[in-house]
Amino acid sequence: MASLTRADVEHVAYLARLGLAEAELARLEGQLNHILDQYAKLAELDTDAIPPTAQTIELENILRDDVARPSLPAEDVLANAPHRDGEFFVVPAILGGE
Repeated sequence: MASLTRADVEHVAYLARLGLAEAELARLEGQLNHILDQYAKLAELDTDAIPPTAQTIELENILRDDVARPSLPAEDVLANAPHRDGEFFVVPAILGGE
């Protein structure tokens, strides 16, 4: 696999709109080439017997149980609203409104 040149790294930095110093460009050139070398080693592996995998670890639900509880009184919720109409927030129309 071909390695990245300094010009390649500068071009990628330009495309990503990154303003990198000379030292950063040199460091990234080495790091990106190391990543490509590691990828080349992985590409040599025979993966024909390995099924495609979308998730490498088991998914688990990390959310808490949904428990109903009393909400705040409307007056407390609306206390700092810049605009209100009774117990409702008034917001600017975004779709074909006034």
